Amino acid sequence: MTVKYGSAITRRQALAALGALAASARTGISFAQEDTKSMKGIALQLYTLREPAKKDLAGTLKKAREMGWEYVQWSGMPNLSAEEIRAALDEADLKAVACHCGVEPFETDFENQVQFWKTVGALNVGPGGMMSDCRGTLDDWLRGAARMDAVGAKLREVGMRLNYHNHDFEFGTFPEDPRTKLDILYEATDPENLYAELDLAWVHVGGADPAALMLKYANRCPMIHAKDVAEGRSLIRGRQFMPLGQGVLQWDEIFAAGEKAGVEWWIYEQDNATKDIFECAHESYEFLKKNLLS
Repeated sequence: MTVKYGSAITRRQALAALGALAASARTGISFAQEDTKSMKGIALQLYTLREPAKKDLAGTLKKAREMGWEYVQWSGMPNLSAEEIRAALDEADLKAVACHCGVEPFETDFENQVQFWKTVGALNVGPGGMMSDCRGTLDDWLRGAARMDAVGAKLREVGMRLNYHNHDFEFGTFPEDPRTKLDILYEATDPENLYAELDLAWVHVGGADPAALMLKYANRCPMIHAKDVAEGRSLIRGRQFMPLGQGVLQWDEIFAAGEKAGVEWWIYEQDNATKDIFECAHESYEFLKKNLLS
């Protein structure tokens, strides 16, 4: 499948424009929401390389760039200032299109958090799950949804997007409501305030169909975590993750659904591995390049 950029702009022009957008973001300028929706591509979730990054961040980022990755999601990396993150990415010739971060800092220190991530260049921000104090009951969950909706509305005003990353537990239910927790979350929030950063492997583990869920939330899932999983049991909640195309997910169906659903960024992530994680990242880059960029 070829990623489409529209008749008025070539892929090369689109990627150049994204670079200019990221550079401008570092100045602290606010952007219209359209700016976060204008580009498409593939990216590396840096959480994948968290272990080597603990020992050698610069070397890890350099290796990622040498594989071919140009864009990344900042997550699981050493605790640095925004300026240090930006410098590390610049040194490696990488650009951040997204990050994982908590909702709570935006509730208590909104302006500084916005400035932080705009300095990094990440206009897409979001938590890796529901806040811990909002998981117990349906009322708790709805309270969490309301909090995310409020933060997402404020972020939208400054040209940023709030994206929710799921695991498998969101496909469970509360005793008094037959809907999945994920459906409750998205039905309780404005689609322009909270986007669905669907993690496809966890969608599968949760018992849902990744392609069908992407279509269900068409135009609400601009950023997808492309992740593959083997059948069987391993370390992380009983699951062994795989390089893309080497697990059980049906990628032809997924890519076709993604095109219809308006996916902008396919972000490769792998939580664990049975071989060298750099080898996995390289194989996954080649898989996405072949299927999406050729």
